[in-house]
Amino acid sequence: MKLQNKVAIVTGAASGVGKAIAELYAEEGAKVVVADMNEEATLAVVNAINQNGGTAIGVVANVMKEEDIQAMVERAAEAFGRVDILVNNAGIMDGFRLIETIEDDLWDRVIGINLTGPMRAIRRALPFMLKQGEGVIVNIASAAGITGGKGGVAYTSSKHGLVGLTKNVGYMYAKSGIRCNAIAPGGVLTSIMNSMGNMDMAALQEFQNGAGTQRREPVDPSEIATVALFLASEDSKFVNGTVITADGGWTSY
Repeated sequence: MKLQNKVAIVTGAASGVGKAIAELYAEEGAKVVVADMNEEATLAVVNAINQNGGTAIGVVANVMKEEDIQAMVERAAEAFGRVDILVNNAGIMDGFRLIETIEDDLWDRVIGINLTGPMRAIRRALPFMLKQGEGVIVNIASAAGITGGKGGVAYTSSKHGLVGLTKNVGYMYAKSGIRCNAIAPGGVLTSIMNSMGNMDMAALQEFQNGAGTQRREPVDPSEIATVALFLASEDSKFVNGTVITADGGWTSY
């Protein structure tokens, strides 16, 4: 098993990519903290992992709230004694809003969940990793985080910021035994589209015009989970501060 006795926190883990990562990590021997806003769905994931012979606990957490992030990390440490892996997966989209139509409230919410949340989670988990002399952080970015036309202005900005956060943390803490990497998926079969509300259809059409180079649309979350497993395991011990695209070639166009 690639993650035997490791302790992993996964945010947004009640569905989609986060759920797939939590389940795969548990299969590979990790003790998993399933964190999500949806209490019922979180409990379902935890129960499924435990019934399949894994080890998991659930934490209801809104990553926009500092107190929830603190409680999430402290719960992991109390239950399992350490924090080895942090996966910042929780995220929302912005309806492909252009800058001329984006409202401040939507901008603040997207940045808060997609960028400020991961920053705070890393800040809380880092002391445990520094004390241990090792740790792994995996941030779920997006193809929109390395290009300019694959999302709305708030989503694109938040994911570019997450890439910058990844590189800074990876570089600054490399000598402390901590690795920080990101995954940039293309279109994935998840419920994140439900977070968009009213969409800018003209901008969405531009997005769809460029989607034809992806190998297939959408990608199953399990395909992103295998990349997250690679980044969390010793197989990637010399991979740090970088972004791995998992988009079927979409961003190569």
